[in-house]
Amino acid sequence: MPFYQTLGKIPSKRHTIFRKEDGSLYAEELVSTHGFSSTYSNVYHCYPPTLVKEIAEPFSVEPEIAREKHLKHTSLKGFKIQPQKDYLASRVPVLVNNDLHISLAAPQTSMTDYFYKNSQADEVIFIHEGSGVLKTGYGQIEFEYGDYLVIPRGIIYQLHFDDEQNRLLIIESFSPIETPRRYRNHFGQLMEHSPFCERDIKTPKNLETHDEHGDFKIMIKKEGLIYPYIYGTHPFDFVGWDGYHFPWAFSIHNFEPITGRIHQPPPVHQTFEGAGFVICSFVPRLYDYHPESIPAPYNHSNVDSDEILYYVDGDFMSRKSVERGQITLHPAGIPHGPHPGTVEKSIGAKETKELAVMIDPFRPLKLTKAALEIEDEDYYKSWLY
Repeated sequence: MPFYQTLGKIPSKRHTIFRKEDGSLYAEELVSTHGFSSTYSNVYHCYPPTLVKEIAEPFSVEPEIAREKHLKHTSLKGFKIQPQKDYLASRVPVLVNNDLHISLAAPQTSMTDYFYKNSQADEVIFIHEGSGVLKTGYGQIEFEYGDYLVIPRGIIYQLHFDDEQNRLLIIESFSPIETPRRYRNHFGQLMEHSPFCERDIKTPKNLETHDEHGDFKIMIKKEGLIYPYIYGTHPFDFVGWDGYHFPWAFSIHNFEPITGRIHQPPPVHQTFEGAGFVICSFVPRLYDYHPESIPAPYNHSNVDSDEILYYVDGDFMSRKSVERGQITLHPAGIPHGPHPGTVEKSIGAKETKELAVMIDPFRPLKLTKAALEIEDEDYYKSWLY
């Protein structure tokens, strides 16, 4: 989220002398993106962030592809993904392409004996069930049901959960996650017509400086491999930082829906964007108010994009038998639309209570082997009855 933030102690000028009480220097680190041409932060450590004691053999977490190409409306029962104690072990990729990976996770325990860094992708973690604290060197962000946690690439983090009941939707983006450009002015500020504003953004608080030596395991992901690193100092040894590159959070419950006299197209629900895809939030809202409006969406052909809906809660007006955690994939090349009876049923309705996350990628998605294990194989026939 490109707006300036600062926390902790920093010197008055960048790249100048900044000493500890004992006279030694703090270690400055520039965390930059797109070389030196995009957002960045200046971070001040107790120790240099380069003190590596050991690197173990990397292991693969590359998704196993089951269907490279397909043309079938598909439904996945997301809550059939079995809980795992470990956070990284619980992440199960189900839909992937070269722009993004979509995973489901049901971790039962907090990350207490290691840290994690995705060095190649921004991560958006949607909290479907559970609550807790995202911990980073930049500070802490408390999270709860409905929060999107946005963790830019290169940020080391831990997730600490309040209990064992956690369900996550994870989107890894190989390009920066941004707010929609049409909602921002020339200076990057969210404008009046945006469905959310900076007041809705949660930024890091409660910076805790861990001035500690020891053996600290950091699991670093790059190009489908995880590299176990052992650092000699605690990765959360920040004394202060400032800039535009930091983790942040936004609640789906703070998205203000845009409505109209007739049915509005999906772009009004857009919340984030990356190169090659968008993320939208469907939230409770009043229906269209033209006297002859049909609130249910019209049939439409996805000519240039796949469409994924992740069902969170409530009744979805255009679908029958929707489950929490269900994913529907409507691939580009064939039309889809409301289920039988839902159009007539929607006429005269005043509001919807639906809650869902939509992802539209502009390049085809591949299904993984894990996805086929939770597939409803007859979903494509659901428009017949």
